[in-house]
Amino acid sequence: MTPSTPPGPEPLGPLLARLRRGRGRSQQALAAELCAASGVPTLSRHEVSRWERQLRVPGGFWLSWLAVVLAVPAELLAEAAGRARRARRRAQPAGPARPRAGGTTPRAGLRPAGPDRLRPPRHATRPGRRYSRPDRPT
Repeated sequence: MTPSTPPGPEPLGPLLARLRRGRGRSQQALAAELCAASGVPTLSRHEVSRWERQLRVPGGFWLSWLAVVLAVPAELLAEAAGRARRARRRAQPAGPARPRAGGTTPRAGLRPAGPDRLRPPRHATRPGRRYSRPDRPT
């Protein structure tokens, strides 16, 4: 049994999949056409799949090229992408789950690494232990 589509505008992922299949293209063929049209050789079928599964939302650059390659109005894709971004923001948990500006997340109970914290572990410096050199007798 196929789940019914919710009323209202079609989400971006299913819209892209429907437009791609309607033109008889595979994800790989669509990625190749997008690469040829845009001049950027790094787009793969995996990224197209992420867009269709709504794991990622394409940016303005790729939305404009998708509109050209799929021959649809750019506004249609831009509106669907905007809805997808708003839905993603609503689904994100509130609070300190996002990484901080410095790219680090605080860890409870750990001090920041200073010069005294950068020495090797004890077992790596003792001969005859776990990491002894094979040419030395133990």
